[in-house]
Amino acid sequence: MAKEISDLRAVVSEIAGRPMIVKRYADEQVAGYVGRSDLGQVAAQGPLTPDHVIRTKRVPLIGRGVHDYAEEYVNYVAGNRGRRHGSIQTLTGEPRVILDREIGMLTVGPTAKEAVIASDIYHHTIGVIEQADAMSGYQALPAGDIFDVEYWDLEQAKLAREKNALPFTGEVALVTGAASGIGRACAAAMLAAGAAVIGIDLSGSVREAFTGPAWLGLECDVTDDVALKRAVLSGVECFGGIDMLIPAAGIFAKSAPIAEIDLDSWRRSMDVNAGSIAALMKFTHPFLRTAPRGGRVVLIASKNVGAPGPGAASYSSSKTAAAQLARVAALEWAPDGIRVNMVHPDAVFDTALWSPALLAERAAKYGMTEEAYRKRNLLGTEVTSATVALVVAQETRSERALK
Repeated sequence: MAKEISDLRAVVSEIAGRPMIVKRYADEQVAGYVGRSDLGQVAAQGPLTPDHVIRTKRVPLIGRGVHDYAEEYVNYVAGNRGRRHGSIQTLTGEPRVILDREIGMLTVGPTAKEAVIASDIYHHTIGVIEQADAMSGYQALPAGDIFDVEYWDLEQAKLAREKNALPFTGEVALVTGAASGIGRACAAAMLAAGAAVIGIDLSGSVREAFTGPAWLGLECDVTDDVALKRAVLSGVECFGGIDMLIPAAGIFAKSAPIAEIDLDSWRRSMDVNAGSIAALMKFTHPFLRTAPRGGRVVLIASKNVGAPGPGAASYSSSKTAAAQLARVAALEWAPDGIRVNMVHPDAVFDTALWSPALLAERAAKYGMTEEAYRKRNLLGTEVTSATVALVVAQETRSERALK
């Protein structure tokens, strides 16, 4: 089902001329409504009140014929254009509510908030239609009257303001390790730039890491393939697809020379830092390839990929394996329009990888104070998770036109 939703989102976004958020609903009320034998008749009459047209369009799409719906919208505008004096800016013809017997109900909006508003309105509409059927029946206003509200002057003025949307408006990012450290900072940066975010983390605190309709926090062990796939599919059903993938979950095994390495820790490092990323890429590829502006992947790698240190074989090797995986993905996925990059942080101390004891130990090893050790780079400044997230956000930006 998730793949069908993602494919529909791609077409809807193409018609809209911008990425759109698509939310799925399959509750009991929706299931009963889309299963009605007279669905085409009752749903085609129009909204409860004329102002609902701003959020839901005049009528929903029944089925999956998005292009046919857009063509019908053009005809609707052409047939009513004479009701308005002067020129009008024709709105895009994508559906905002889609009713399908298999999928249920999809609601569409340029942001998750607007898609939720469309859902609230249409859930209410379903209830009113069903109550009206028990009495004299449901009858909406004529199409011309609905058109008058859809194209009144104040609504036309809103179009100019929408041109200043945030850079990731309508797009969806998936971030692992999103409950803390670099992962959480990346999720915050994506949300601030307008994206809807699917946050995955082993910690249950990920659910409340952020609030609002653009956030979905899912507790999941990234090394559990079944749970990880389920989380990816849940994210797609919540927002419609995946445009950006940021694998940030990682662990740092206890330092030890190779001759004394704990093999269980080695295997766990490989599973979390490399194996889970292979699984994540496998599960997200079908959605990244249908991303309206092209899929983007930014792997949180490590300075240890190019400059490993003694005692960190498990971490360095697993991060290097992940980096090599990303290089192969860049080669294989370029024909699909998916861009793959890496960020190699070093000495980011506000993460779980750095305990106070470890920081003190490393600073002492180099004969430095902890303060000096935190700033041991050319610029003499501390690199934070937020600093890394800004780089990631820049790497995920796309000026590409819609597919």
